[in-house]
Amino acid sequence: MSTLAPSQTATPAGPGPERPVYKVTAARVLRSEWAKLWSLRSTWITLGLALLFLVAFGLIAAVQFKSRLDSGRHLDRDFSDATALSLSLFGTNFAQLALGVLGVLIAAGEYSTGMIRSTLAAVPRRLPVLWSKAAVYGVIALLLGTVGVFVAFLTDSGILSGTRVAMDLSSAGAVRGLLGAGLYLALVGVIGVALGALLRSVAGGISVLVATLMLVPGLVSLLPTSWQSHISPYLPSHAGEAMFALHHDSTTLSPAAGLAVFLLWTVLALAGAAVRLVRSDV
Repeated sequence: MSTLAPSQTATPAGPGPERPVYKVTAARVLRSEWAKLWSLRSTWITLGLALLFLVAFGLIAAVQFKSRLDSGRHLDRDFSDATALSLSLFGTNFAQLALGVLGVLIAAGEYSTGMIRSTLAAVPRRLPVLWSKAAVYGVIALLLGTVGVFVAFLTDSGILSGTRVAMDLSSAGAVRGLLGAGLYLALVGVIGVALGALLRSVAGGISVLVATLMLVPGLVSLLPTSWQSHISPYLPSHAGEAMFALHHDSTTLSPAAGLAVFLLWTVLALAGAAVRLVRSDV
């Protein structure tokens, strides 16, 4: 007589552990942009170059000035009205290009690689991505620029001690000028981020940045003198220079006015990037 083995019915597996639900918050978007920024090799290289430009060119300018002064040689226009502050900030024009270019790469680089699709899928509201990129990089550029100009100034103060242009941190306008230079470099970096997000092209963003900071002032200088006095002080580069210049005259803006004008240019660039980010497809 045969027996039938009892059939075993498969019991349904119990529910697995629920996946945690992550909410998109400003802090998490900031941390994401921070991680992406430092994962790029270009970040380390470009920030290092910017710091090198600030310190090295400031040192070279001070050594050249001291050498010509000691030898009794004629001082050209670049050195005739120099101060320890202006000599220490000689590398600002070079550092601004490095920081501005990196800002463009941070924003436009995601479009060239296609990574922006993943970023916007994780942050559907879009604008927090732009604000976070600008905030993270702006703070980093501010810290690096401020440290760089202070190191350059303190080094130059030792070199130029005893000369007619000698200054230290207690000199009138010195700290204000150094902090203004650090803030100017930070805002240039933010403008670079905005141009990268607005144009979505690394080459295009860098071209517009260089033209705005270097080529446009040269073109304006070709205009009639009466026009220059009404246009030149309000250009981004000249308004920025007013933020950290030690002396001002009727043809330049005051430090506060220069800051206000340069902040306005920064806001306009960010506003243009925000409008395109919201209205355009990736």
